Amino acid sequence: MLATTAHQIARITGGRLVGGATGEEQVTGAARIDSRLVGTGDLFAAFTGESTDGHLHVPGAHAAGAVLSLVSREVEQPAVLVPDVEAALSALATAQLEQARSAGTGLQVIAITGSAGKTGTKDLLGALLSDLGETIAPAGSLNNELGVPLTVLGLTESTRFLVLEMGARGIGHIAHLTAIARPDVALVLNVGSAHLGEFGGIEAIAQAKGEIVEALAPGGRAVLNGDDARVARMAERTSAPVLTWGHGEADVRVADVRLDGDARAVLTLALDRPLERLDGSIVEPGEREIPLDLLGEHQALNAVAAATAALALGLDLDALARILPGVRLASTQRMETIHAGEDVLIINDAYNANPDSMRQALKTLAHLGETRRTIAVLGEMLELGPDSLRLHDETGRLAVRLNISHLVAVGPGALAMHRGACLEGSFGEESEHVPSLEDALPRLLELIEPGDAVLLKSSRDAGLRTLAEPLAAALLGRADDGQGAPSMAHSESGQRPAASPTGDPA
Repeated sequence: MLATTAHQIARITGGRLVGGATGEEQVTGAARIDSRLVGTGDLFAAFTGESTDGHLHVPGAHAAGAVLSLVSREVEQPAVLVPDVEAALSALATAQLEQARSAGTGLQVIAITGSAGKTGTKDLLGALLSDLGETIAPAGSLNNELGVPLTVLGLTESTRFLVLEMGARGIGHIAHLTAIARPDVALVLNVGSAHLGEFGGIEAIAQAKGEIVEALAPGGRAVLNGDDARVARMAERTSAPVLTWGHGEADVRVADVRLDGDARAVLTLALDRPLERLDGSIVEPGEREIPLDLLGEHQALNAVAAATAALALGLDLDALARILPGVRLASTQRMETIHAGEDVLIINDAYNANPDSMRQALKTLAHLGETRRTIAVLGEMLELGPDSLRLHDETGRLAVRLNISHLVAVGPGALAMHRGACLEGSFGEESEHVPSLEDALPRLLELIEPGDAVLLKSSRDAGLRTLAEPLAAALLGRADDGQGAPSMAHSESGQRPAASPTGDPA
C-alpha cells in the first residue's frame, strides 16, 4: 500500500476510529484478509466468512504486526469501524489508485477478462511488462470484488504497471470492478460457455464482458480478439482506439502456431502494418517465430493477447522474442506439468473447467498421444445450467474422437462423460466411471503405466486439482520401490481466510 494514516483511512471509508486508535497509526505494508499472512505495518480487513469470523483474528493480526484493522463491529485493538468492510476496502483501493495516478509516474492499469485464459494471460503480460518497470500481476485468480481491490492495494510509489484480472457472474459485475480501478488498457480474450447457468445465455456473457471496454477513457486502448465475433463487436462499445489480434485480418496476426513433440507451442507473430502505442510511438512491421515453454495451442493465443497489450505499452517485437520463450505461468494448476516417477507426465489443469477449456486441454493431451499413452481424468464442469448433461456427454465423445487412450470420469457429475464416450462407439473398456474423488487415486495407481501422460481437468470445486501432488508422490514412491507398474492390457493409440479473493467467476 501507499503509506497512509488511520485518519486518512477513516475519512476515505466513512468510518470512525475504535479500539484505542489515535488516527496517527501509519499503514506502510499490505492489505490482508488472512491473519496468517500479516506482517509489520499491514492493514488487516476482518471479514465474516463461511468458515470463520475475521474479527476473532484481529488480536492475532495486531500481535503479528498489523497497525490497524478494518472492522464492522467494535474490537479492542486499533481499528477503523465501517458499516461494510468490503465496500470500505474498495473505496480505499480507488483512493490509493487515484493518488498513485496523480503522482505523475505514468502508472498504467491493464484489465483482462474472458471466459477462459484470464489468469494465464495475466501471468504472461506481467512477465512481459516487468521488462519495462515495476509490475504488479500477482499469481492466482484475484478477479472478484475482493481480489481486485487487494491487488490494487499492492501499489507502491514506483509501480509502473498494474495488471488486473476481472471476472463476472452476472451483468454489472465488471462495471463494479472497473469503477474501483478504471483501466487504461482493456483486454478481452473470448466469450465462451463458462457459467452459462448463472448468466442464462452466451449473449448475456458477452454483454457482461463488454463492460470492461466501456470503462476506457478515449486515450486508452481496447485490445480485442478479432477471431471471436462477439469480442470483435465490443469495438462499438468504446470511444478508445482498438487493437486486434487473431489468425485473420488483425493488428497482431497469428501467422502460425504449431506444437512440438512435447506439446509445447511454437508461435509466429506478424505485424503487417505499423502499430501505434499509447504514447504515440510506432512499432514497425515485422515477424518473429517464438518458441514457448507452455503446453497447448490455447496458451499460444494467450501469449498473442498479452503480446498485443505489451506492444501497445512499450515493448517491441525483439523484446517479445527475447522474453516469451523463458516465461512460465506464475499461477499453478493451469496446464501445470509434473514429471512424476516412471517417466509419467501429469498435467494439472484442474483449477477451472468449462467446455471450451476442456476441449483445448484434451486436444493438447491428444497431441502427446503420438509418443505416449494418454489418460484423461475428468471431473464435473460446474455452473453450466440446463445444458450441463449435453455438454458433459459431448466432452466424453470428444475424448473418443481425439483418440485418447483411456478416460476416467470422476464423481456423479461426470457420469455423463463416461456414458457419452461409451455411446460414441469406439470405446469399450477404455472408459470408466469412478464414483468419488477418494476412489480415484487408488484406481489411477492401478491404471497408470511408465511413460503415460495423465491430464487432470475439472472445475475447481470438483476437486481433481488436489489429486496431482499425492498422485505424483505415489508414483515416485512406486518407482523408488522398484515395483514398476502393474501389467495391464490396453490398446495403443496415438485455517482458511474468512473471505476469498478468488471467486473463480467467468
